[in-house]
Amino acid sequence: MAKEIMQQQFMRDVFQLVPHVLDFPMQKIWFDYDREADVLYISFRRPQKATNSEMLNNGTLLRYSGDKLIGITILDASQRKAEATKNYTTHLVAQEPSASYGKHKKKK
Repeated sequence: MAKEIMQQQFMRDVFQLVPHVLDFPMQKIWFDYDREADVLYISFRRPQKATNSEMLNNGTLLRYSGDKLIGITILDASQRKAEATKNYTTHLVAQEPSASYGKHKKKK
């Protein structure tokens, strides 16, 4: 039973990713997470041979090969997860329904 619940939660999380992944302009994406360092590496090319990088104020490192973005490094990734979950939950609680299901206005 516990295995089935974990599998259902995992699949729910995977399916929530699908629309975001499909919006990426890149067709291949690799994710590597270093739990000990709490760093998430996202690569758009393998091998990733960066010629330049840019550190943003939010602890994100953008890696480039020439002008092309080839990877993103996210420091303190687990904190980002907690922040995103908190922001998402707050948004859901604060959001009021804008329409009732089953009732549609006719276009004029």
